[in-house]
Amino acid sequence: MYAMERQDLIERMLLDDGRVSVVALARRFDVTTETVRRDLAQLEIAGALHRVHGGAVLRERQSTTEPTLAERAHRRSGAKAAIGRRALELLGDRFRGSLFLDAGTTTSAIGAQLGDHLAATGGQAEVVTHAMTLAHALADVRDAELTVIGGRVRGTTAAAVGADTVRSIQRLRPDIAFLGTNGISATFGLSTPDPDEAAVKSAIVQSARRVVVVADAEKLGRELLVSFASLAEIDVLVTDAAPDAELTDALAAVDVEVLLP
Repeated sequence: MYAMERQDLIERMLLDDGRVSVVALARRFDVTTETVRRDLAQLEIAGALHRVHGGAVLRERQSTTEPTLAERAHRRSGAKAAIGRRALELLGDRFRGSLFLDAGTTTSAIGAQLGDHLAATGGQAEVVTHAMTLAHALADVRDAELTVIGGRVRGTTAAAVGADTVRSIQRLRPDIAFLGTNGISATFGLSTPDPDEAAVKSAIVQSARRVVVVADAEKLGRELLVSFASLAEIDVLVTDAAPDAELTDALAAVDVEVLLP
C-alpha cells in the first residue's frame, strides 16, 4: 500500500472514531511504527490531525475546540441512540420522579426516546432542561411535565448559560440528572471547552441526587480546557465501549458503575 493510500485510510478512521493509535495502525497496515509516525506527521502538516502520545486525534479535539450541534448531530448517532436506550433503563418500570436533561447530542438521544419509554413502562416524569433543542423535542411528550431554564443561549450548543441559569439550577433537586461531557479521564475527571458551560454542568452535578453521565467512546480519555466534576461526583457512566484500563480502574476506585448497551 502506498503512503497516500494509508493516509487516506487514516483520515477516514479519524472521522469515524475520533482518534487512532500508532501501534494499531502499524498492525493493520503491516508496517513499522516509524512508518506510521511519518504518515501522522504528514497529516499533521496538512492540518488533518493533531498528534498526541501514542497516536493522533482530530484537530478539533484540542482542549478549546468545540464542534457545533449541527456538526455533531449525525456523528456516531447509532451509538448515541444505544446509549440513550441503556440510560433510560435506569428509570425502571412506573418511574415517578424528576429528571434533569443536560444539553448535548447524547442527552438529546435520551430525550428523543423518553416519551416511548415512559409510555411503555407506565412512567411519569417532571423534566427540567436548559437545552433549547431538547425543550422543543420534549414539549409534546404526553407523560412528562416540562420546565425550561432560561439564560443567555450559546449558539454552539443551544444551551442556556450564565449566572441566572446556574442560580436556577442550584434551587433544584432532581432525582436523576443525565449529563453530557466533552471528555472524561482518570486524572482530570469530566471536562468541557467552555467555562460557562462548565459552570452549568457543575451546578447540575451538585444539585442532582443521582448523576448519570452519558458519553460515547469518542469522549473517553479526553481532557478539555475546564474540569467541571471529579469521577467521585458521578454515579453511573453509560457508554458504548469499555474504557481503557486506567480509566476503568479510576472509575472502580470511586464506585462508579459503568454500563454498556
